[in-house]
Amino acid sequence: MIHFCQWQGVTCGRRHQRVTVLNLQSLELVGSISPYVGNLSFLRNLSLKNNTLHKEIPPEIGRLTRLQVLELQYNTIQGEIPSNLSGCNNLVALYVGYNQLVGEIPTTLTSLTKLQLFSINRNNLTGTVSPFFGNLSFLEKFSAYYNNLGGSIPDSFGQLMKLSAISVQANRFSGTIPRSMYNLSSLLTFAVSGNQIQGSLPFDIGITLPNIEVFIFAANQFTGSIPVSISNATNLNTFEMGDNKLSGKVPSLEKLNRLASLILTSNHLGSGEPDDLSFLCSLTNTTYLTFLHINGNNFGGKLPKCIGNFSATLFYFYLDNNKISENIPAEIGNLINLEDLRTGNNKLSSNIPFEIGILHKLVYLDLSQNKFSGNIPSSLGNLTALTILNLGNNNLQGSIPLSLGQCQNLLRLYLNNKNLSGTIGSEVIAHSVSLIILDLKANQLIGVLPMEVGNLKNLEQLDISENMMFGTIPTTLGSCVTLEFLAMRRNFFQGVIPSSLESLKGIKVLDLSNNNLSGNIPKFLEFWDLQILNLSYNQFEGEVPTEGVFKNMSATLLKANDKLCGGIPEFQLPKCKYLNSKKRKMALNLKIIISTASGLFGVTLILLLLFLYSLLKKRNGSTSSDSNLNVSYQSLLNATNGFSSTNLIGVGSFGSVYKGILDQGRHTVAIKVLNLLRHGASKSFVAECETLRNIRHRNLVKVLTICSSIDYQGRDFKALVYEFLGNGNLDEWLHPTPRTNEAIEEPRKLSLIQRLNITIDVASALDYLHHHCQTPIVHCDLKPSNILLDDEMVGHVGDFGLAKFLHDATQDCSPNQSSSIGVRGTVGYTHPEYGMGNEVSLYGDIYSYGILLLEMFTGKRPTDSIFQDNLNLHDFVKAALPERKIDIIDPNLLWVRQEEETRRINNTRNEDQNGISKIQECLISILGIGVACSIEFPRERMNISTVVVELHKIRESILKKSIRRQRVRATGNHIAIRKPLSILQN
Repeated sequence: MIHFCQWQGVTCGRRHQRVTVLNLQSLELVGSISPYVGNLSFLRNLSLKNNTLHKEIPPEIGRLTRLQVLELQYNTIQGEIPSNLSGCNNLVALYVGYNQLVGEIPTTLTSLTKLQLFSINRNNLTGTVSPFFGNLSFLEKFSAYYNNLGGSIPDSFGQLMKLSAISVQANRFSGTIPRSMYNLSSLLTFAVSGNQIQGSLPFDIGITLPNIEVFIFAANQFTGSIPVSISNATNLNTFEMGDNKLSGKVPSLEKLNRLASLILTSNHLGSGEPDDLSFLCSLTNTTYLTFLHINGNNFGGKLPKCIGNFSATLFYFYLDNNKISENIPAEIGNLINLEDLRTGNNKLSSNIPFEIGILHKLVYLDLSQNKFSGNIPSSLGNLTALTILNLGNNNLQGSIPLSLGQCQNLLRLYLNNKNLSGTIGSEVIAHSVSLIILDLKANQLIGVLPMEVGNLKNLEQLDISENMMFGTIPTTLGSCVTLEFLAMRRNFFQGVIPSSLESLKGIKVLDLSNNNLSGNIPKFLEFWDLQILNLSYNQFEGEVPTEGVFKNMSATLLKANDKLCGGIPEFQLPKCKYLNSKKRKMALNLKIIISTASGLFGVTLILLLLFLYSLLKKRNGSTSSDSNLNVSYQSLLNATNGFSSTNLIGVGSFGSVYKGILDQGRHTVAIKVLNLLRHGASKSFVAECETLRNIRHRNLVKVLTICSSIDYQGRDFKALVYEFLGNGNLDEWLHPTPRTNEAIEEPRKLSLIQRLNITIDVASALDYLHHHCQTPIVHCDLKPSNILLDDEMVGHVGDFGLAKFLHDATQDCSPNQSSSIGVRGTVGYTHPEYGMGNEVSLYGDIYSYGILLLEMFTGKRPTDSIFQDNLNLHDFVKAALPERKIDIIDPNLLWVRQEEETRRINNTRNEDQNGISKIQECLISILGIGVACSIEFPRERMNISTVVVELHKIRESILKKSIRRQRVRATGNHIAIRKPLSILQN
């Protein structure tokens, strides 16, 4: 029987064999915390964080007088914080955040005189903060954000001379900040945003808080000006004062060389004077500047040319809703990494700079509500990463550039102006397949609406009102089944409303007024959930329907259609003149004949479709029913317990991945929820959908379905649902995270043969993407965390959010060709030519694969701290081969040395020694492939098809030489080995 001191997560003292540490974090525990934990009188560290524990915190914990660390965060614990936790008089750290705790903070906790770290974030705690917390002289961090705490911040906090961080955002604190807190020179983080705090900033704040790094006072009621002394806080990284009532000029910030985020949104700063923006030039020495938000103020004057000298790290530049005038300087083109530029609702004039078209990473561009004139520059077509382009409400003229058709990731396009002319080019419509909103209203556009509008399968809003367009409504518009808003008023459209529009059942607003449309009002409009229907000023005739929206006179506008009749009495239309009885009988007979014929045709059509379906089913074999999964927002919410942190299995650049159970437990899936506030997330969603619908391979992660909806707060919601792969990602196996304060546990390790199998899996997937798809696909972000492992340890390549189709006939693109996308992928795995601005190519994936392979067999990340002074993983391995191979191979793959090695040499026969030598030769060959794939010159890298062949040969050699007497069982495309030799086992 195993002694409890050897249990997982249990550490005992050496002298008395009593439990001192109980570390059970992240073990998917459920249920409640046992009160018997209070009997572990020698316990010093209790960590139960990141589980699914519920009910209350047992008061028996208060008996643990030796307890120093209590970690209960990231659970669903309910009830109140026990007041008798004050009995843990040696407590140094108390973490109970991210639970469902209620009630007040017990005042008894202020007797914990040794307390240094106090965290109660994201609960439902109420009441006030006791002033006696100011007596805890050792307190370093006080974190209580996202609760319902009220009152004022106690004056006594000014006594906490060791306080380095206070975070109380998103509560109901009021009053003013105690003046003494501004004198705490130890403060590094001071965050009080999202409260009702008043007052002004002290004039000497930059002197009294010399070490401050994070200063977040946004969304309060602060008044006054920004003190000139703030520039003396030279360690300042984040300065956020948005959504307050600050006024006056912004002082020079020239000494803040570490500033990364400056957010002054929605204040009363500036006075509309010419020199309001002079402070911007003081930011040109700030080499880390990433966020610059000065929108929603009273800044006037001209945008200075010095903005072209901002740091290349600037991603977000918000200038909208001010009084900025004159032109945008051409120097804007120097901000090559800019992703989001907003200048809307100012007084900017002149032409839109051609240089904006150089900013290839722009995802969001808003120049609306200004006085821009001239033509729309064709260079905007170079912004292929754009998802939002808003040029509306300006004085632009000329035609819509056909080059905008190159912006194939556009989700929203606003060109509503006064003077745009010409036609809507079919090239623009045909390629903008991702569009959700297309707004072209209030221009002078002519011609017909192109038939290619039917390609816009995701279109939700189309507004071409107040132009001079003519012709009929294209029947292909019926393919835009997601339409909710369709406005075509004040044009010259003619003909009838096409019957194909019957499929647009989601429309809420339909405005076809002021055209020359004729014919009957379609009966299917009765069955739509319309909120507004405007058919006024046309030539419709016949009977007006009486159901649906037609029952609401205020929602249905039919004015100036002189040949209409019937309808509800409120319309005051003439009664319809019906046919006499003989003609009605003939019409009825004709209707019966037509109905019978239609019925027979319908039955025949159904039988034909069933026959075709059976053929298709046979062709596809046992097709999974996963594609029929019901994945509404509600079903995903239920499947993940409300997107609970306990279901969270990964976080990436553009969203989070949760484990979920759908359809009453029949499907365990992985759900990737996009963070649409992250710029580039929508583009990533579109890219991944486009890629995954075109590929199918056993070593690629299978996407089951997608969800594009609205959450219960009215925000856009997008998610992808994948098959769930139970063994996580490769990064977790190569670099298992050590667990602190618990007994040493044997970590998961990958054997040699497992690593080799996975490298073959990944190479096979790349070979398929590069050479066996109709259009070659470049993954662009190959790394261990994007390689997922199933229950059989089969590797699957996932995360196609940065993938790129190679439509060029050469399929690999010149490595010296200029790129329009800049750097793609992850540092360490991205090949050097991307950093020099070269085009996406197959060679980039080969480089990433080579680095991945070297990492798998050396155990070192490409970003390891040893790689400095131009040394990298490629050179590290190349220099060691072949003589010093033992120095670089992952220790988990080596023979045990010293005594065990001596015993092995004495007891192992020569033929086994030859087998081990052969295996080491194979390891050299594997590493050699990694080096050949990651060399500097792209065209000299090894072809992935050759890699697959060579790796198969190496695996056959290892199995033949090293495990010939071991039992081998074939598992799919892989080899499972029982009782392997030491070099092969974990």
